[in-house]
Amino acid sequence: MNRNIIEMKNIVKSFYIGTPNQLNILKNIDITIKEGEFVSIVGASGSGKSTLMNIIGALDRQTSGTYVLDDSNVEEVSDNGLSEIRNKKIGFVFQTFNLIPRSTALKNVELPMLYAGMGRKERLEKAENLLKLVGMEDRMTHVPNELSGGQKQRVAIARALANEPSIILADEPTGALDSSTGRLVMDLFHKVHELEGKTIVFITHNQELAQETERIITLKDGNIISEEYNTKYVRKFPSGEEICL
Repeated sequence: MNRNIIEMKNIVKSFYIGTPNQLNILKNIDITIKEGEFVSIVGASGSGKSTLMNIIGALDRQTSGTYVLDDSNVEEVSDNGLSEIRNKKIGFVFQTFNLIPRSTALKNVELPMLYAGMGRKERLEKAENLLKLVGMEDRMTHVPNELSGGQKQRVAIARALANEPSIILADEPTGALDSSTGRLVMDLFHKVHELEGKTIVFITHNQELAQETERIITLKDGNIISEEYNTKYVRKFPSGEEICL
């Protein structure tokens, strides 16, 4: 049985603590995610899913509760340690792509490896292979404003895989795309899950896309109101099969 890679117990996130205006955004959240799972976290705007994403991604700390991420107790990790976790253990994919405008696709994918201290030859070869994985081998020298939205997101996914993270954390990754392009990007997440064996935490308001994941966690007003295994889930791509995007 796969080990737990994310364990959250009684997670609370509050703002304006101790004042009459105190806001409790997350309320005693319990989540366990196993290595290799493809899990979606769904909820409407204001449900707390963005706040939860920030805590899962070690971008913010909980007010109270316990969070163990890939065997590291986040409460006990320094800010520098959290930065290292974000660079090496988590690959981020955002709705807004977050690519560096004046850098080529290849340079954007190389960047996390540069921060990790990888040598130029190794990171160049790896960046090229990752862009091939996501079907962008013919766009390696293009800068973001020369790419479509779907192409930018594919570069972002390649970048997220650069340091071989334990977890891919995707925040509304199809939100800025039209439905057909979003479909291609979702197919790419299935490919990464199947061929790379990555744990994927997929945050979305789109129930239809959530139905493509193994487990669906639903948030409302800072509480988990349901958690269900998707009995209809099937792996989209048999092991070893390639798809063309």
